[in-house]
Amino acid sequence: MKKILVINGPNLNLLAKRNSDEYGNLDLEKIETLLRDEFKNFDFELFQSNHEGAIIEKIQLASTSHDGVIINPGGYSHTSVAIKDALEICKIPKIEVHLSHLANREEYRQTLITAKSCDGYVSGFKEYSYLAAAYLLNKLINGAESD
Repeated sequence: MKKILVINGPNLNLLAKRNSDEYGNLDLEKIETLLRDEFKNFDFELFQSNHEGAIIEKIQLASTSHDGVIINPGGYSHTSVAIKDALEICKIPKIEVHLSHLANREEYRQTLITAKSCDGYVSGFKEYSYLAAAYLLNKLINGAESD
């Protein structure tokens, strides 16, 4: 069974209090249930922190303990060179996710610093962004195994 680390950044612990039109109606616990129900071949470890350093430390350890990473860095997507650098060093497949459709949001949300160090990103499908990322990670991991 492949181990997938799902990292959620600042304010994602408060999804139930955020604008449901942008972020959907599910909290992180329900998103975890969706992932586990849909991808039984993955062992998901979910992690959430509002602290940049904790996220960086989790990414730094991922290469030795996991087969892939799904990351929603939240607002750090637009500001954190340090998280970008940690993702760049991490040599396992990585997909960035965003619940909201960033292209339809404010101008400052158009720059995704952290996504540049991932294999790709998914934006705008609310909780389904996580499912799409897991699907793509499955393809990346299985493709890497067949090389």
